[in-house]
Amino acid sequence: MSSPSPPSDADARRRQRWLSLLAKAPAARLESLWQGLGLMPAYSVLRRPEIGLVMVQGRISGSGAAFCAGEMTATRTAVRLDTGEIGIGYVGGRAPRQAEIAAVIDALGQRSEWRDALEARIVAPLAAEAEARRRLTAARAAATKVDFFTVAREAGT
Repeated sequence: MSSPSPPSDADARRRQRWLSLLAKAPAARLESLWQGLGLMPAYSVLRRPEIGLVMVQGRISGSGAAFCAGEMTATRTAVRLDTGEIGIGYVGGRAPRQAEIAAVIDALGQRSEWRDALEARIVAPLAAEAEARRRLTAARAAATKVDFFTVAREAGT
């Protein structure tokens, strides 16, 4: 039996993107998309869902020195498909079911025959919804922006 070849850079980036979207997705929405897929692959749990704390880091001005911003609750799990692929799931909060779904999707995403279907029916909708949330947040923030140069100039005239 030969060992699997290491993933390409493109595969690693795709997997990183998927895991990020799955981790940030609302739990109910991920469950709905997963149920809509109508799939129940055979898998075993390698690491049962565990809830713990993770340290959150920030950076001064977004790119400067790192600092500890605090802790947050997170749930993690790992599964193995009957075909051998191992998937992991890390999500914020106390969400064992969401972590397990993310891990199964991660494992299935390593199988070429499932990649396109998962991208189209789960990952792409989650990405579009995340972008819509980001735009809404940006629009709300922009609505509160004050141009102090203009205010100072008008006050001085």
